[in-house]
Amino acid sequence: MKRFGFVLGVLLAVCLVMTIGSPAWGAKVIKIGVIGPMKFVQGKGHWNGATLAAEEINAKGGIQVGKKKMKIELVKADSNEFLSMTDATNAMELAITRHKVDFLVGGFRTEAVLAMQDIAMDYKKIFIGCGAAHPKLCTRVAQNYDRYKYWFRGTPFNSMYLARTCFIHMATVGAILKKMLNIPKVKVAIVAEKAMWVDPMVAAAKGFIPKMGMEVAGIWRPSAVATDVTAELSAIQRAGAHMIFTTFSSSVGITFARQAGELKIPAAQVGINVEAQKDGFWDATEGMGNYVMTMNTYARGVEYNELTAPFVDKYIKKFAEVPTYTADTYAAIIYTLAPTIEEAGTLDADKLVAVLENRECMVPSGKIRYTKDTEGRHLHDLKWGPGYLTSLGTQWQDGKLKGVWPNRWKASKDAPEITYKGIVPYKIAPWIIDKYKK
Repeated sequence: MKRFGFVLGVLLAVCLVMTIGSPAWGAKVIKIGVIGPMKFVQGKGHWNGATLAAEEINAKGGIQVGKKKMKIELVKADSNEFLSMTDATNAMELAITRHKVDFLVGGFRTEAVLAMQDIAMDYKKIFIGCGAAHPKLCTRVAQNYDRYKYWFRGTPFNSMYLARTCFIHMATVGAILKKMLNIPKVKVAIVAEKAMWVDPMVAAAKGFIPKMGMEVAGIWRPSAVATDVTAELSAIQRAGAHMIFTTFSSSVGITFARQAGELKIPAAQVGINVEAQKDGFWDATEGMGNYVMTMNTYARGVEYNELTAPFVDKYIKKFAEVPTYTADTYAAIIYTLAPTIEEAGTLDADKLVAVLENRECMVPSGKIRYTKDTEGRHLHDLKWGPGYLTSLGTQWQDGKLKGVWPNRWKASKDAPEITYKGIVPYKIAPWIIDKYKK
């Protein structure tokens, strides 16, 4: 009898181990790790977008995986990547080893995401990046496909296309300044935070601004978390800049806009200022951020397609603010990852990669399609341009963030003219008009 009890106990223990260790038997939920700087607006966007997607999917019973429905469970991983690389890698390691996530979305700072990417690849976890822009994240896929094939970019398109879009914004605003204020040659100050993702944009800007018939007035690289940029602003004013090409992803964007507004620097701000993409920017700058223009993904009343308004409206209703681009964790989950799992009928990463890299779908910010390099190798990067992803140019106009680009934009002579629903004209700040209008 004792021998029977011992054998029965062993069998039960074996069954328990099999149940815990076997995805086919034991998996009840799909765990998605949401990793980002959760104490900052960028990480909050990651979490909010993912939360909205999970709630929508779970309300419908979950994701169909083969013959069963599986609900989503989100795991929040605070990377603290603005302040600590070690925290970022530890957060990724814990999400995978302790919390046993099946997939990952998020990441923001390129330097940190490169390290987090390596950890995800070590464990063969699909990681959809929703914040970092450096091309290296995707060229790694082409150069070492077997290792990096589990990485996909979710948002934004890479920094070379970010630069290209910003240059179009610069050319647009430059033409307005030249025409309206009779400025013969527009001078542009390049102001970019000290960060890896910015480096290729600065290099490209130096070469491209003269090709647009404008002049580089100088280059300034403040800290990403600088709390005083008056020295830079004074130098920019002495250089006679008519326009400032900004490239900010961190809190320096608030500092720069507020102090430039206080000093009434007579130069139009155009480029990327992630802080200016959020509703709190107006209060954070005490209204001094008026007329700041930034590349953006979403704005109230602006629609890329039929998916935009429902997403933006739901997001505002739930979180009382317009989504920043990091909230496209929503699209990464609900329009990319979930349909891929359902099509493949499995959670097996290798099988999902083959489906995901050939996926083309509409999302609230345009259309997603993954690209290849000139040698035909998969990059898992995003296609940019008319009909796909273009982003917006938005401008603060008297307390409201308005979409001002694309406004009758043609990417080339033969390309279709594009204006999204809700776009309004760009406005020149009154103090710039007073300075230059003759």
